[in-house]
Amino acid sequence: MQFVLNKEGRRFQTVASKGLEAVFPISNVRWEDRGSYSCSYQNRLEPFAVSSPSDPVDLAVRDTSLPRPSISLSPTGVTAPGANVTIRCWGQRQDVRFFLHKAGDLNPPRHTDPAGDGAEFRIPTVGRQHGGNYSCSYRPRSDPFVSSQPSHPVQLVVAGESGSLALRCLTSHIIAGASAAAAGLLLLLLVAFLCFRKTRARKGAAPRPSSTSSMGALKASAQQDPVCTSIDEGKEPQTLEPDPSAQGLTYAELDVQVLQAKRGVKVRFRTHIVCQTTLFISKALY
Repeated sequence: MQFVLNKEGRRFQTVASKGLEAVFPISNVRWEDRGSYSCSYQNRLEPFAVSSPSDPVDLAVRDTSLPRPSISLSPTGVTAPGANVTIRCWGQRQDVRFFLHKAGDLNPPRHTDPAGDGAEFRIPTVGRQHGGNYSCSYRPRSDPFVSSQPSHPVQLVVAGESGSLALRCLTSHIIAGASAAAAGLLLLLLVAFLCFRKTRARKGAAPRPSSTSSMGALKASAQQDPVCTSIDEGKEPQTLEPDPSAQGLTYAELDVQVLQAKRGVKVRFRTHIVCQTTLFISKALY
């Protein structure tokens, strides 16, 4: 199919359909573009058979020199479902037609002629679908395709809609708070884990006491003091003079009499002998 856009006094080029529709863009709107438009279609195989025109749509051009109208809502505040609402519009010019606009509504705006100094739009039996922001504009009767600037909006709030809106807001705040708390908890756990790893690494790096290190300490002590010392359990430390003929070896004498007095009892006896050059550990088991 081919679509044709119709406007009084102007001819547009036909456009091939894309599926079930065709688009006629009008960029950089000018004064001469204002007017009433309709469209029709025809079969390419039968170019002389044209469909009936569509319902017209009006393209109005906004005139910023026209003063902005005013708008009011009655009753004000939150409206109970089923109530009657009246939206009143008025301006500073006579012989005009007022149009009521609802934000987000793609349907043609409602229009009415003024009664007195303004026009009234009545909404009987208000429901939740009527809630939203409303504004109004006017067009001079002498040029119906020239429009004033829209009025400042008024908000129609239907009871029950605000409650659901508050509930949605509360739910979103709760979800946001829970997400922030979860993120904080994860961060705290991560910090605690890193501290644990760091503390464990420090403990693992600390030197552990061992027999080798003890022997090294004893050797270091022996190197500082050239005198050998014997330490017996139950006796006072006895200092032994080094024997020059021992070729670096030193022997310790054990008090056998004390051990024989405790015959029949297994005694584990240990003597530590620290020498300048050599360290012996003797064990006697009785």
